[in-house]
Amino acid sequence: MDLHDNPVDLTAALVDIRSESGEEKPLADAVEHALRSQAPHLDVIRDGNAVLARTSLGRASRVVFAGHLDTVPVNDNLPLRRTGSGMDEVLHGLGAVDMKGGDAVFLSLAATVTEPRHDVTFVFYDCEEVDASRNGLGRIEQNLPDWLRGDLAVVGEPSNAVIEAGCQGTIRVELRCDGTRAHTARAWMGANAIHALGEPLRRLTEYQPRIVDIDGLTYREGLQAVRIGGGVAGNVVPDEATLVINHRFAPDRSPEEALAHLREVFDGYELTVQDISGGALPGLSEPATAELVRASGGDPVAKLGWTDVARFAALGMPAVNFGPGDPTLAHTKQEHVAAAEISRVAEVLRAFLS
Repeated sequence: MDLHDNPVDLTAALVDIRSESGEEKPLADAVEHALRSQAPHLDVIRDGNAVLARTSLGRASRVVFAGHLDTVPVNDNLPLRRTGSGMDEVLHGLGAVDMKGGDAVFLSLAATVTEPRHDVTFVFYDCEEVDASRNGLGRIEQNLPDWLRGDLAVVGEPSNAVIEAGCQGTIRVELRCDGTRAHTARAWMGANAIHALGEPLRRLTEYQPRIVDIDGLTYREGLQAVRIGGGVAGNVVPDEATLVINHRFAPDRSPEEALAHLREVFDGYELTVQDISGGALPGLSEPATAELVRASGGDPVAKLGWTDVARFAALGMPAVNFGPGDPTLAHTKQEHVAAAEISRVAEVLRAFLS
């Protein structure tokens, strides 16, 4: 792996090293070897199947660039296939979008920008595509907390080469209704728990989500039923029914405030939290973020969804998503990225650092 190749060719090299979640070792080994042998100006450290590198130049600020090495399982989309040529070239293959294009840009910067305006830290981590408890960033935060600190974090998730600032928070709760079992031939002797879900479903149908403006960006909230369950047999009045609800909330609300809001909406019902993660404020007024926006020459947009930028926000720093590729192609068999977008992200970040 030659880190001095252009980022498009480097993306191709990364895609062809298979790295499904939990099996990142071959790619982590290649990344570690390349950084140690080709970027002597960086301090390099290994933590499990994560590789971290940073400068120590005494700059007034530090920027953290973070990209996960893992992919979802192979779906007949390896090895890499290239079509077109020049700026019309397209790279097809697992991870091209999510997110080896972003990783390639970061590796190229790590090797070739030896005197950046900001001190920089590069974090290439494992197990992002699986359960959050396995996410390499959580382990790094425990083992090497100083390596995640900075004045701005840039996560290379696909964003169509546009800066997506902050992200929504997410909470998933289970609402339960109880009833009384009875034979359906004598239904009046029971109480149907599934029927009791009618009222919370009505509240969901009538719910009007907020549209929130933060730093000039528009975050659209959402409240949706995502799963429903109940019933034990075709001739039994069910005595239990559950409704699972997902709320995507703007980053001006904390997880605690979002949960309190759901308890208001579903007053009178028992809610059990299944999963909850806070969002990330865009932080566009912070100096390093504003500088990156100027370097991009475009207008940032709100991130509608949750990404690892929230982990950095929880550490008290602004964070953005900025990477090549269409996020709607992530995890699909048709995953592909335009060479022009890879080059665009590389040019913006190089200008930002230089």
